[in-house]
Amino acid sequence: MLKIWGRITSINVRKVVLAAQWMGIPFERTDAGAQYGVVTTAEYREKNPNSLVPLMEDDGFVLWESNVIVRYLCAKHASGTLYPEALKARFDAERWMDWQQTTLNPAGRNAFIQLFRTPADQRSPAVIAESVAAMQPLMARIDAHLAKQSFMAGNTFTMADIPIACDVHRWQGLPLEHPALPHLQRWYAGILSNPAARGVLDLPLS
Repeated sequence: MLKIWGRITSINVRKVVLAAQWMGIPFERTDAGAQYGVVTTAEYREKNPNSLVPLMEDDGFVLWESNVIVRYLCAKHASGTLYPEALKARFDAERWMDWQQTTLNPAGRNAFIQLFRTPADQRSPAVIAESVAAMQPLMARIDAHLAKQSFMAGNTFTMADIPIACDVHRWQGLPLEHPALPHLQRWYAGILSNPAARGVLDLPLS
């Protein structure tokens, strides 16, 4: 059985769990990281020297880095659908996955950490405001993109939608006023309606 290490409160773990559930892949998840520890043990570091989550093991094959794990699972279990076969379509999806990791995730991270992982008396309004200001135009960019097509990489759900949906989940869970973005909301509501999103995108942030 596929094994996943990582706490579900981690956005990166949520990506992998959402991917596995979307494809109906049986898996066993072990809480790791933060209050659960595990990641600093010698056994875990042997598999992931970064001491981070998630970590995946599939029939003896060990892999870390969340978006890479999503790509691997989609290539193995959903080639031609979630993992596009056509070269241009595949790299369109790859582009959005990289953008999530390098641009979208860093923009919103500080607001989340401040509002959910930092004691109230230690929070910095300036840090929160800066993060929100960085995130808002990116959400608007997704909305504009989804005005032209149904999903991030075309008119069918692909691996590109998985990490961005997890970032939208985190953004919308922040106790802030969110501008109306109808195309993004339509897309996200469709993903939420899929049973695969249960236990992932319907959980409150923590």
